[in-house]
Amino acid sequence: MKRGLLIGGGIVGVLIIAVVVIVVFVLSSLDSLIKEAVETYGSEITQADVRLDNVKIEATSGKGALSGLKVGNPKGFETESAFRLGEVSVSLDVGTVTEDVIVINEIIIAGPEVTYEMASGGTNIDALQRNVDSYMESKGLKSKGGKAEPAKDEGGPKLVISNLYIKGGKANVSATILKGKTMTVPLPDIHLKDIGKDKGGASPGEVVEKVLGSVTKGIKGAVSTLDLGKAMDTVTEGAKGAVESVTKGAGGATGTVTEGADKATGAIKKLFGGKQ
Repeated sequence: MKRGLLIGGGIVGVLIIAVVVIVVFVLSSLDSLIKEAVETYGSEITQADVRLDNVKIEATSGKGALSGLKVGNPKGFETESAFRLGEVSVSLDVGTVTEDVIVINEIIIAGPEVTYEMASGGTNIDALQRNVDSYMESKGLKSKGGKAEPAKDEGGPKLVISNLYIKGGKANVSATILKGKTMTVPLPDIHLKDIGKDKGGASPGEVVEKVLGSVTKGIKGAVSTLDLGKAMDTVTEGAKGAVESVTKGAGGATGTVTEGADKATGAIKKLFGGKQ
């Protein structure tokens, strides 16, 4: 009996040591694991190139920082990126890193820079949102009508984010008709609370959808305050003058081109919420 207890105790001891080793390994590998997860899931969900330069998490406190996070543009857009996130600080509950649901106490994104590019098919931000929606539908997390479906296994970690702050951001507005000019507007600060808490953890796709939806709303609200109408008018008047110089004496050609410019300007003004 005593021998059996000793053997049983030895097995339990080995199991405890094994668990400790696993936990230590996970904690010591947090930096590379987070970097890989961000780039893999981010690229898959947005269908754009997501890159993260550096991650540094203190294993004991769970506090750390991410730097050089960039979300590229979907196909069909010319600017270098859609999002460049400035300084990102993170506070993890280290006791949950080996659990089914990982708890993130706080994420602070300071000084993000958004490029809001308009092309013939709409904006790059809207294209990213469509890509996220498509991903969610493919995973059975959302119906084609946009209605959220009961949570299913997306194949990744489940997350609860207690507080997520986005502060001091700006949006650079770019459109072909602006002839290379960029207009910049500050973005409103965003505070999201308890992401995934009410459902026992959110999938990476659900987190991205939640955050991107809030950011998109803020961007469109900020862009609508710009005097884009005046900028469009200035560019269009210049285009009209150039056309008139080149096509002088060519009859109706000038009128046709000018009419086309007016229609394009009107469409862009409407997109950005300006008056036509």
